[in-house]
Amino acid sequence: MSATENSYLLYALPHSLYSGKARSYLRYKGIPYREKVSTLRLFYKVIIPRTGVKYIPVLHSPDDVVVQDTSDIIDFLEARFPRDPVYPQTPRQKLVSLLFELYGDEWLLLPAMHYRWSFWHEKAHINDVLEHFGMLLSPRAPRLLRRQVGKRFCRPFSGSLPLLGIHPHNIPALESWYGSFMRDMDAHFARHPYLLGGRASIGDFGLMGPLYAHLGRDFYPKSLMQAQAPHLYEWVQRMNHAPQPTQFLANDAVPETLLPVLRSMFAEHFPVLLDTVRRLETWLEENPERRIPRVIGEHEFSLGGVKAVRKIFPYAQWMLQRPLDFYQSLRGEDKESVDALLREVGGFDAMQTRIGHRLSRIQNRLVADAPRA
Repeated sequence: MSATENSYLLYALPHSLYSGKARSYLRYKGIPYREKVSTLRLFYKVIIPRTGVKYIPVLHSPDDVVVQDTSDIIDFLEARFPRDPVYPQTPRQKLVSLLFELYGDEWLLLPAMHYRWSFWHEKAHINDVLEHFGMLLSPRAPRLLRRQVGKRFCRPFSGSLPLLGIHPHNIPALESWYGSFMRDMDAHFARHPYLLGGRASIGDFGLMGPLYAHLGRDFYPKSLMQAQAPHLYEWVQRMNHAPQPTQFLANDAVPETLLPVLRSMFAEHFPVLLDTVRRLETWLEENPERRIPRVIGEHEFSLGGVKAVRKIFPYAQWMLQRPLDFYQSLRGEDKESVDALLREVGGFDAMQTRIGHRLSRIQNRLVADAPRA
């Protein structure tokens, strides 16, 4: 199956985190598309041959362009469908939206993966997850067979919790932090339909991946969200439809209700990001080849005051470059306005980071640019 003259094709899975991000964007923008369940057959027949990697979602355009990675997919489509852009045009709002995309893509992976894979005793929850993983064999297979097959296909995902820094001793801190996050976002969405007013931004779509596919769809975490954060759950449902967008908040306003989340972001996520930058710089000096592996070692981090160890993922630097590049392009009054916000949320020093060894994505793989002078 390929894209048709008038319709884009999205290779995805219903339970895939990043598929949720891309799907929500396509629906929100009203872009004509069809979705194809990514079975193993399609991985080996289409996805890997066309992208060189085994990741979804993948977008196939009517003019036979294939794009992998949700940030690249959205940027590719924004250029083709510029009406109602998801990138705000004012400095504070654009930076905040890029920060929330980064936060959703990288940091909310922790609760997303924990609440999917740590609750095998919740039978309705885990059986549904396994049945959806069984779609990799065939979406038309009987449910029991899909569940059995799903146990084999899910092993790399269920075994990844320690790699992300999720260990028995810090799970209470992780759950406490996620509970606070839900309450903060629930208070925000009680007053605003989206992060920055009446229109969804790139930050909304970054949050949508984990908050829909794992935390707002899987049985057990969905029940938590419905009970503890009903306005957040309503936002998840809203993001899966195609409403008529209005406008971002006037005067480049950033709602006060987002400030607690921004403070948490800079207090707990950014130390991991900045240490990733430092460790990658050292690694590149010792390993001058340009292609970057998915993992380059491990480092210590803290969540809720509890220390643990996680792997170092260079891709996080590529995502960090997006808000850093935008911030460091600002001048004059725009920079002064953004700096005042950053100081208020404890992020000013972090955003001064200069990356000496930048990363690019070439043929869907991370490579190191030449070092800056």
